[in-house]
Parts: sequence; structure tokens; C-alpha cells
Amino acid sequence: MIDLNLILPEIFISLTLMSLLMIGVFKKNSSSLIYNLTILSLFVLLALVSNLFHIEEAFIFNQSYKIDNLSNFMKFLTLISAIFVMLTSSKYLKLIKIFKIEYPVLILSSILGMMVMISSNDLIVFYMGLELQSLALYVLASFNRDNLLSTESGLKYFVLSALSTGLLLYGCSLIYGFSGSTNFNEISTSISNVQYGLTFGIVFILVGLAFKISAVPFHMWAPDVYQGSPTSVTIFFAILPKIAALTVFIRFLYVPFINMIDQWQMIIIFLSIASMIFGAVAAIGQKNLKRLTAYSSIGHMGYALAGLTTGTNEGIQSSIIYLSIYLVMNLALFSCIFMLRRNENYFENIDDLSGLSKNHPVLSFSMLIILFSLAGIPPLAGFFAKFYIFKAVIGQSMYFLAIVGLLSTVIAAFYYLRIIKIIYFDPEKEKYDTDHPIGLKISLLLSTIFILIYFIYPNGINDLVSKINII
Repeated sequence: MIDLNLILPEIFISLTLMSLLMIGVFKKNSSSLIYNLTILSLFVLLALVSNLFHIEEAFIFNQSYKIDNLSNFMKFLTLISAIFVMLTSSKYLKLIKIFKIEYPVLILSSILGMMVMISSNDLIVFYMGLELQSLALYVLASFNRDNLLSTESGLKYFVLSALSTGLLLYGCSLIYGFSGSTNFNEISTSISNVQYGLTFGIVFILVGLAFKISAVPFHMWAPDVYQGSPTSVTIFFAILPKIAALTVFIRFLYVPFINMIDQWQMIIIFLSIASMIFGAVAAIGQKNLKRLTAYSSIGHMGYALAGLTTGTNEGIQSSIIYLSIYLVMNLALFSCIFMLRRNENYFENIDDLSGLSKNHPVLSFSMLIILFSLAGIPPLAGFFAKFYIFKAVIGQSMYFLAIVGLLSTVIAAFYYLRIIKIIYFDPEKEKYDTDHPIGLKISLLLSTIFILIYFIYPNGINDLVSKINII
């Protein structure tokens, strides 16, 4: 008998999706109601996932679906991020006239896909979750259909994502062909020696996953999609799919193929180094804040992957801590971007920050803290994120990777400091509006405080993550 309590969050989100669609169809002008119900349902989901934290490991559906410390923590991160994204976005959606019933429904649909991906212990289940997530994201990217950039970004994401999904499916079929199973546990037991067919399968799947987290050289979609999509969708793209994809990276590499680490380790090292360097260098010349965020996220994913190259539990844990801090920093940064509004128009160029400190000292101070943290300046949270990664990497004598990471941090610090210079020392511009929604203010306040005081008690997250032992 299946213990339905284990998949109660997934059942609840599926029923909520259908209910909200019904309300949206049969009740006129119900956008605000559906939006608020979605936020409420995310809080309920958070409670349901928190209720599973005591489960160390459990399998259902013939071992294809796994509930463990990793899945519980990652689902928790996903839902926390989604709540903050929803709280920060409402005013923006109304002003650019895309506050429609479909938006929260698509958000919930992609979250369901992510939750399935996070708990997948089977190639077919993983693919189902990936498609459910991607289909919603295609629509979200081009949601502002009156805007040419948004339509273009949706099309780019769709075409390139379809290509990467095709490669990923080919990889899945190769692995099934050479191992005789799609289940991760069964694949690990059936592999007796290294076969080239399996190696090719791993490569193709890693290409598909690298696309999802926009790791170099599969990053080409990110800057255009980040810039073209509505800002509320950009923040969603920047955080949530990365959580799900990184979880699959961990599950895929460390459960079925941990004994083939020699085959995939160099690939992850290459993805990591290329992403760190490119993310740091390419961001220097950017003028648009959202494009800059895209290159910044490419660099940050390079650091997260560096932890996965180690082949140790410590490396995995450092990557998860990095991801947790990264999402808080991104939420804070986008909250600041949402506040750059004047006469009902939003501004997203770096030059628009000119002299911000003269009229908006509190917002400028928040930006200062966030950018210093992204640059990895101690004692802010961003420093600790990178410290744990370097510690794990050096612990495995991968000095070259640590040196590249350190150099990339120095290069990235340049463009973060340039923005701070523009905020504090350039001539001031016209004052921005200050009537921001309470959700946006709370989001910025909480995330900035977290970044500031993380060093006082870093063990809070560390203790939770230390329970995640994959190997």
C-alpha cells in the first residue's frame, strides 16, 4: 500500500491547480483572488513539506520516487523562493498589465514539475518533471505578449530548450540500453564495468542539465531570456529552475554513477571553470541590470558545480549551502530592481542607479550590502558561500579549480564595485516612487538582514544541510 502522506504536497498542488483554473474560468475578474489563493496554497505546501522533515529515506512507486533529506530541503527552498517571488511581483504585474489568472497557475504548474524532478529516482520520472516545469516556463517567458523582447525570449527559450531536451532524452535511452533499467538504484547495481555507451549517455544528460542551469557553453539563451522576460519571470528563472536542476545533478551523478566518477568528473570541472570565468568576464560590459544578473547567475552556477566535482558529501553540502545563499541574494537584488519605478514606469539599466544614494539612502545601503555579498566580501553571507566551496575543493587537492574560482571572484568584484560607484558617486537622477507594496518591502528587509547577520549564526543552515548524506 502506498503511503500517500509522502506525496501529500504533490497531491495538494495538483488539486489546487485544477481548482484555481476552475475559479478563473467560471468567475469573472478573479485575478486578485487567484493570486492571493496561490500565495496561501504555497504556505500550506510549505507546512506539508516541513512535516516530512523527519523522514530520512523513503521510496514509493516501485522505488522511482524518493523522499529523503535532500528532497525535503530542496522542496523547502523552492517553496520559500516561490512565496517571495509572488509577494514581490504583484504590483509590477498590475502596472505592466499582465496580472492575469494564468500567471499564478503557470507558476504552480512549474513548481509541481520541480518537485517531481527533486524527488525523482528514475529517468522517466525525472523527464516527466522536467517537461512539466519547462512547458510552464515557455509560456511564462513570453507572457507579456505585447512586448517584442518578451515574445522573442519565449521563442528562443522554447527552441533551444527543445534541442537540449532532445539530447537529454537520447542520453536517457543510451543509459537504458546499456544498463537495462531507468531506475537509479538498479542502474548502479547493474553497472559492472565502464562502457562507452554509458559514458555517452551521461554526457548527453549532463548537456541537457547544464542547459537548464545555464552553465557555459550552454548558456546562450540566458542573457536574452532574462532581459526579455517580464522582471517577475526573470527572478523566477534566476532561482527556482536552478534548485531543481542542481538536485538532479546530485542524484544523477552520485547515485547511479558514483563508481564512474573518472568518466564525468572532468566534464563537471570544465563546466564549472568555463562558467566561473565567462560569467565574470562577460558581465563587465553590460548596461542592463537583468542581463548583468544573467551573466552573474552563470558565474554563480560555476561555483555551485565546483562543489559537485569533489565526489564527497562535503562537496555536495557546500553546493547546497551555496545555492541557499545565492537565492537569498538574488531575491534581494530583484527586490531592489522592482523599486526602480517612476511615474508607473520601471527602469532596469545600470545608469538608472546614478546617484541613488542622494534620494534613497536605505535602498542604496541595501544594494551596497547585496552587491558586496555577491562579490564575496567578508563577513557577508556571499563570502561564506564561496568559503565552503573553496574548503571542499581544496580538501580534495583540486587547487587549480580553487585558484580559478578565486580569480573569477576578483574579476566579478570589479563590476559589482562599478555599480556601487554609480550609486554613491555619480550625479543624482530624478527621485523614484516610494509607495511600494508591503510584500516587496518585507522581502527586501528579510533578505538584506539574512545577508548581513548570517556570519553570527551560520550553523543554522549548516546543521540542516549536514543531514544530507548521499554517498
